[in-house]
Amino acid sequence: MPPDRDFFARDALVVARALIGATLALSGVGGIIVETEAYRPDDPASHAYRGRTPRNAPMYGAPGTAYVYRSYGLHWCLNAVCLPGSAVLIRAIQPQSGIAEMRGRRGVDDERLLCSGPGKLCQALGIDGSHNRLPLTAPPFEFSPSRTDPAAIVSGRRIGLTKAVEFEWRFGLGGSAYLSRKL
Repeated sequence: MPPDRDFFARDALVVARALIGATLALSGVGGIIVETEAYRPDDPASHAYRGRTPRNAPMYGAPGTAYVYRSYGLHWCLNAVCLPGSAVLIRAIQPQSGIAEMRGRRGVDDERLLCSGPGKLCQALGIDGSHNRLPLTAPPFEFSPSRTDPAAIVSGRRIGLTKAVEFEWRFGLGGSAYLSRKL
């Protein structure tokens, strides 16, 4: 396994928490992960809930692989594959590098709005379907684990779901101005 892939070879809830404060970039454009959502194979809101399909096949791939899909045919979403059939949606990052490039891609000046949602994040970083199945731990991606104090991580209900809405599997950096929605 490439370095750091074992970081992802754990339960999605563990990985979702552990990703808060990690650094993620694509070709030098990125920042600090401040919000995630976990999805397990037995979760009715997960793409893997009804079993393996061509669309969700990356969720059964190697831990640390990118699962990139279109949400409602409009926005790309980036997920980190964990154990088979599970993944973590990267919901928001705090921009750190390539900010001018992000602003150009998004047409937005306010740094807080550049990556404050999964679709915005993918647009700002230039993530699309061509990144599906690529390892997050190797170029063009750059990944560094978190050194965030676990006490700084808060949790709440996931966003935009109709199933398993009661699961508090959304995690964020407490007090961050870069979240997609307050926790």
